[in-house]
Amino acid sequence: MAARIPAVILSVEYRLAPEHRLPSAYDDAVDALTWVRNQALRGVDGGEPWLIELADFTKCFLMGSSSGGNIVYNAGLRALDLDLSPVRIVGLIMNQPYFGGVDRTESEMKLVNDRIVPLVVNDLFWDLSLPKGADRDHEYCNPVAVHGSQNQKIGRLPRCFVRGFGGDPLVDRQRELVKMLEARGVHVTFSFDEDGFHGVELFDPRKAQALYDDVTDFVTSVSNESNDVV
Repeated sequence: MAARIPAVILSVEYRLAPEHRLPSAYDDAVDALTWVRNQALRGVDGGEPWLIELADFTKCFLMGSSSGGNIVYNAGLRALDLDLSPVRIVGLIMNQPYFGGVDRTESEMKLVNDRIVPLVVNDLFWDLSLPKGADRDHEYCNPVAVHGSQNQKIGRLPRCFVRGFGGDPLVDRQRELVKMLEARGVHVTFSFDEDGFHGVELFDPRKAQALYDDVTDFVTSVSNESNDVV
């Protein structure tokens, strides 16, 4: 992906459940953003020279697939409360983001025995990842169930791009996410292809190429809009 998309790409390592339950992964993502900000502030006097030379800190995107998409969403919300200047996050890219909820969706029931994310495994993932005592309507799992002041915060998110596939048990959750974001005034670009399943780009080179093309188009479009604003 780094060879195909016109951007400097940083891959973030994060702590895993069950040893480190959520929000540990979100904390690690925010730590990475803080590191990037510090690099930008240090400049040539102490920062990574290659990063200072090649990166445009005013056009940063957060991207993740599956659980990474969930992390992008939650890290994006946390970033709204931080002073990351001169870093500016202009877009969130969520490829097949991993969300859930207590009530079953049609796609979850239709694909209950999915070979990638069967329902029983999906439930186990959340049992091992969420804070102890939390159910699947916790905000880390089900952003659609969030109420109160968090709604206004969601409306401050930057441009979002959401991708999904009809053969993914989580696709209805992803569609619900798009509707929720749009209802709160977030500018959302989305792509839902009926031909595909969870993680399909890892198995099908054509789907991988489609992902690269979609991300390139989104990054280019948002970056050009940022130029117009400046």
